[in-house]
Amino acid sequence: MHPKLVVKIAYHFARTFGAGMVSFAIVGIMFSFWPIIRAELTYRFGTKDQIQIEKLAPGSGKAKAEELGINPYFSIYIPKIDAKANIVPNVDAGNPTEYLKALSNGVAHAKGTNFPGGGKTIYLFSHSTDSPINIARYNAVFYLLSKLEKGDTVTVFFMDNEYEYIVENKFVASKKATQELGDDGSGEKLVLQTCDPPGTSLNRLMVVARPIK
Repeated sequence: MHPKLVVKIAYHFARTFGAGMVSFAIVGIMFSFWPIIRAELTYRFGTKDQIQIEKLAPGSGKAKAEELGINPYFSIYIPKIDAKANIVPNVDAGNPTEYLKALSNGVAHAKGTNFPGGGKTIYLFSHSTDSPINIARYNAVFYLLSKLEKGDTVTVFFMDNEYEYIVENKFVASKKATQELGDDGSGEKLVLQTCDPPGTSLNRLMVVARPIK
């Protein structure tokens, strides 16, 4: 075979192979980060779920949860960011093996903290991980948690009942901070936690909400 022909074939093969690898990488990135992209699009352009849920009668917790596609036994819905997920109860926040398994199925409820209606602290978390590839798997539910502001509402469904909370505070704390896990005697409060910035374990973003009376 003529040397020039060999070079041309090798060049075309390398170019085709390179283009294929780039396309594969783009598809892979889109697939991995689709939950985050979807969350951003939903937040910016609205969601039908919020319109549908308003048609249901106040207090119909089970019906609302089922309309949203989440478990009425224990789940969370945040209208502003269209975050909705089942909650896995009694998860050891100090055991990575246990909480990462729980977070692949939804939001985790910290073991040792209370439940809605109990008058004490309810602590829910959805960690991100050190690997950006895992952001979509472990952090998509609370990815937009930083968008919440004072006065926004959070709904928790528990044992077929609906519990409404209103955000009163938001702050970033050290990853070693544990003060919000305990009960300070101030009454019932809902604490939502995720890692900040997303895809790292540098800090914790905390959102504190109180029951709507």
